[in-house]
Amino acid sequence: MKNKIILAAVCTLFYMSAFSQSISSSPYSIYGLGSLYDSDFGSNASIGSSGIALPSTSSINNLNPASLGFMYQNHFLFDVGGKSIFSSYQNSPKTESRNNVQFSHLALAFPVSPKSAVSVSLKPYSSATYKISNLVLPIENSTESYTLNATGSGGLNDFNMSYGHRIGKKVALGVSANFLFGNIIDKRDYTIANSVSSIDKTSYYKGVRASLGGQVQVDSTMSLGINIKSPSQIGASKTQSVTSYNGSTLTSSTIETDANYDVVDYYLPLEVGVGVSKVFKNNVNFTMDYTKSLWNATNQSDIYGTYVNQDKFAMGFSFSKPKNIRSYFDRIKYATGFNYDTGFLEVDNKRINNMSLSLGVSLPVENRTFSALNVTYSYGQKGSVSNGLIKENYHKISVNLSLDGIWFVKRKFD
Repeated sequence: MKNKIILAAVCTLFYMSAFSQSISSSPYSIYGLGSLYDSDFGSNASIGSSGIALPSTSSINNLNPASLGFMYQNHFLFDVGGKSIFSSYQNSPKTESRNNVQFSHLALAFPVSPKSAVSVSLKPYSSATYKISNLVLPIENSTESYTLNATGSGGLNDFNMSYGHRIGKKVALGVSANFLFGNIIDKRDYTIANSVSSIDKTSYYKGVRASLGGQVQVDSTMSLGINIKSPSQIGASKTQSVTSYNGSTLTSSTIETDANYDVVDYYLPLEVGVGVSKVFKNNVNFTMDYTKSLWNATNQSDIYGTYVNQDKFAMGFSFSKPKNIRSYFDRIKYATGFNYDTGFLEVDNKRINNMSLSLGVSLPVENRTFSALNVTYSYGQKGSVSNGLIKENYHKISVNLSLDGIWFVKRKFD
């Protein structure tokens, strides 16, 4: 146990030192708060990011706070993870490749009574890292055009606190609060003829989002789950500096410097997710989730597109041999999954959807606990080559370490 605590501390220090370096280079991160992170705890990444109905027994389940109600006594769970993404972007006739590393989460959970437990986690919520060069756009109600150059960086962080309580033996309820905070830096140059206007803007965001969850263990092989995320208002403000340059006269002028503005807040929608988990006799576990996000009800829009209701489908299969197997290789768990997301933005009447397939293994760290190293490979596509959009193909390798420590148990032998 002492060695695992030391290892957890090292992972924590490594994670915290690299947290600020987490990036997502997707061009779609220019929209809204940026590209949203898919932080998968435990082995959820390998089953298509599904698991609303799974209990937090062998690892922390961040998809449903009610899962904490089924956490085993005297167990302390710790989870840290990251991922590498190799992407290629296609926009006829050009193709570009980018690679980046993301540190996805840091979490811990522990019981506070025989029927309840709490968890705390820190993870990125979104990332706005993009670069646009020499994009020619038409001027509204005019035959002329202008050239846009833009770069963005930053994003929001998500600090989560969850509590789950079991009622009887088969039902659990949970509640969680997500504290979102961060800033996005946006720099843009607008060129019209010989005149260039530069706008440097930093937007600041903060807000809280609450969630309610429930799980029902129908029998020893089947469970159902539901998770409801409340609609939330994310407060926003910005500081802005504006300068202009005239190429004809070779003169520049500062219009404003670090001016403070109140801007329109960002709204997160009501989100309802349901899931089912079923274990078959041959030790195959099937999971399936469906989530609906009501973005239309937020009554907001983006300068580049329109917010629309979002549907997410996730499913996965995992296989493991009986627990009494002693061989290490026989204790490895294998999994595969599928995920489809319709997206919540529509640009020129075209959805920015996302689809991915995943394969993964869960490698045991030691015999007597649930500690495991989870490794997942995913291939996915986002967007499409149509109406001037960009198609993103990506290969993703997710790695996370789930540690399980058994505390406050008396030794049987000295």
